[in-house]
Amino acid sequence: MKGSLKDLARRMIAIDRRIIFLLIAVATLLPMLNPVGLPIKVSPEVKAVYDHMEALPERSVFLLSFDFDPSSKPELEPQAVALLRHAFRKNLRVMVMTHWITGTGLADGVVSQVAAETGKARGKDYVFLGWAPGGYALIISMGQDLYKAFPSDYSKTPTLGMPVLEGVRNLRDVNYMVSLAAGGAGIEMWYVFGKDKYRFEMAGGSTGVIAPGLYPFLRSGQINGLIGGLQGAAEYETLIGRKGMAVAGMDAQSATHFVIIILVVLCNVFYFALRGDKGKKA
Repeated sequence: MKGSLKDLARRMIAIDRRIIFLLIAVATLLPMLNPVGLPIKVSPEVKAVYDHMEALPERSVFLLSFDFDPSSKPELEPQAVALLRHAFRKNLRVMVMTHWITGTGLADGVVSQVAAETGKARGKDYVFLGWAPGGYALIISMGQDLYKAFPSDYSKTPTLGMPVLEGVRNLRDVNYMVSLAAGGAGIEMWYVFGKDKYRFEMAGGSTGVIAPGLYPFLRSGQINGLIGGLQGAAEYETLIGRKGMAVAGMDAQSATHFVIIILVVLCNVFYFALRGDKGKKA
C-alpha cells in the first residue's frame, strides 16, 4: 500500500504540466458555457439598489450612465445588462447615456440587445442619448434643460416630442439614476454636479478595484446603493432571477479555485510521501 502510494506520487510529480493547464481550462470554460448558479450571498449595498428599482412605479424615469469603455466591459457590462433587464421588466422609461466617447458603441449595443430581448421600442420605452462633451458641465446642462444638452439622440432623432421623454424637462424629473463607473468621470461627478444640485436619487456600479473607495459615499447616504465588480453583478442577476455573464463568471472563478486548491493539496501529499525516500538516498 505504501509502495503503491509512492509510485503514484512519483508519476503525479512528473506529470506533464500541459495536463494541469488543460484541467484549469476545462474548469474555467464549462461553467462559462453552462452556468451552474452556485449559491451567492447578496450584500446589503446591492440589495438596496434592487429594492429601490423594485419600488419605482411603472413608467418612472430611470437614467443609466455608461461611464466606462470596453477595457472595463467584463465587470461592468453584466451590471448594465442586469439593471436594464430589471428596468424593462418593471416597465420603466429608460434613458441611457455615456460620458466616455470610447464607450458609445458598447453602450448602444448593450441597450439595443436587452431592449430587443424584452420587446421594448426605441423612442417609446427607451432612448440612447449617446455621448456629448462637457463632463460636469454636461450634467449641469441636463439639470437645466435636457433638450439643449441632447437635442437629438444617438440615431439623430430629435429628443423633443419622444414618448419616452414625455413630461421630462431636466434631471429633476429623473426618478432614479445609476452611474456605472471605471474611474474618472463617474459616480463622484454625478453626485457633486447632479444629485446634490437637482435632488434625484442615485446609486453606483463600479469595477472591483475602485469599489472600496466608493464606500464613504454609500455610508454617508450620498448614494443609496453600490454594485461592485463581477461579484456585485452576479448578486444582482441572482436578485432578478436571470443567470447571465456574471453568474457564469463567478461559477468559473469558483471552479478554477477549487481545482487549484485540490492540486495544491495533492502536491503537498505527494511531496511528503516522497520526502522519506530522498532522505534515505542522501
